[in-house]
Amino acid sequence: MQVARLVDVDPAARPYYRALADGVRGLIMDGQLPVRVRMPAERDLAQTLKVSRTTVTAAYDLLRERGYLESRQGSGSWTALPDPALAPDNPWLGTDDDGLIQLNTAAPPAPALLIAAMTRAVEDLPRYGMGNGYDPMGLPQLRERIAARYTARGVATRPEQIVVTGGAQHAIQLVAGLLVGPGDAVVVESPTYPHAIEAFRHRGARIVPVGVSHDGWQPDLVAGAMRQSGARLAYLMPDFQNPTGALMEDPVRAAVVGAARRAGTLLLVDETWSELALEEVPRTSPPAAFDTDSRVISVGSASKLWWGGLRIGWIRATAALARRLSTFRSTVDIASPVLEQLVVARLFDRLEETRAERRRTLRASRDALVSGLREHLPGWAFEVPRGGGSLWVRLAGAGSTPLAEAALSHGVRLAPGPWFGLEGALEGYLRLPYTQPPGLLADVVVRLRAALDHGPTGAARPPDPLIAML
Repeated sequence: MQVARLVDVDPAARPYYRALADGVRGLIMDGQLPVRVRMPAERDLAQTLKVSRTTVTAAYDLLRERGYLESRQGSGSWTALPDPALAPDNPWLGTDDDGLIQLNTAAPPAPALLIAAMTRAVEDLPRYGMGNGYDPMGLPQLRERIAARYTARGVATRPEQIVVTGGAQHAIQLVAGLLVGPGDAVVVESPTYPHAIEAFRHRGARIVPVGVSHDGWQPDLVAGAMRQSGARLAYLMPDFQNPTGALMEDPVRAAVVGAARRAGTLLLVDETWSELALEEVPRTSPPAAFDTDSRVISVGSASKLWWGGLRIGWIRATAALARRLSTFRSTVDIASPVLEQLVVARLFDRLEETRAERRRTLRASRDALVSGLREHLPGWAFEVPRGGGSLWVRLAGAGSTPLAEAALSHGVRLAPGPWFGLEGALEGYLRLPYTQPPGLLADVVVRLRAALDHGPTGAARPPDPLIAML
């Protein structure tokens, strides 16, 4: 029986059904077990492996749930590959209740000020109960605070230029939905925020990657990509770019905005991480500060500075475009939740306190992760970012996808490099966020070392020659 011969599961692995499912999935991902191959009947595989049929049934159920197995009544089961954007084992869809350390997301925990802001917001809420609760632009008091923050950062902004959204991802989808059509070229960084790629793909856009590294952006490359592709839109993250951590300096910002003007390209600027400098860095202005013809659209979010559970983001654009976006959002939703907007408005009043807390906690976590990697995985290469929430690590002699598969069996859920690129690129990279507590990150590094040494099931395997040199 081909599957029984190929799968190598440690009999002591617990739970065994998960280890068996992980083993089969690894065979499919490695190409050792081709797609559309008929799987043995549950009873037959159970007899061959000398385990209960219930165990094999549970493993098959897990494989079906993850998209690696398809079944039809009376026809049996056969191997499959899931849609990476929809599969339940997509690393972006991991949940805290699956028993794994969630290193697939760079979202930090709630700050100390959140409870007080929530309490005050609940006290404010009855004043809004007389209306219908729908405001497609967002509550005026929140838009006033967002506009004031842009003004303080050097970009004069009026509240009517702000649209409150259900997070930065929602904001990106609204802009893409209104401004991008099938076949339009959209320039994106590589690597970049994966959900932005999916938003543009959903619109049928032609995606044009342009490289960005720890050293930052090459303005001539960005300009060339916009000009040669005739890009309708370019999506950039200049502030502690996700995942590289790069920070775009003002001369480069000015050059990129000027290049967009000459190419006739709109710039969608994601400022989700802009408030999270962990070191003293050169003062930078929002790219909109260099905009002379209203082509910069800015996106922000409460999720990284404050809390991911607050599904509040925003768009800064011209007043006319803001009105168009608020009208267009009726095809998606009607308005953002009133209570959450009130919470974020209260948090804006104490923004500097949260920034100080984030600097202290994220810097401690970053330093713990860096120290652990240098001790246990010295062959992995990375630059220590001056802000943001993650390391972009170049692996030594290993691919990030098989490492992510192996890490699952060691209790860690990872986001491998290809999730941040196009067409399977960036396999040699891994994003490691440092938004978890220092002690937990120290434990994660030990587990990653074990995943490299022992593979997906915990059964020892010969080390890769390059890994053995670490």
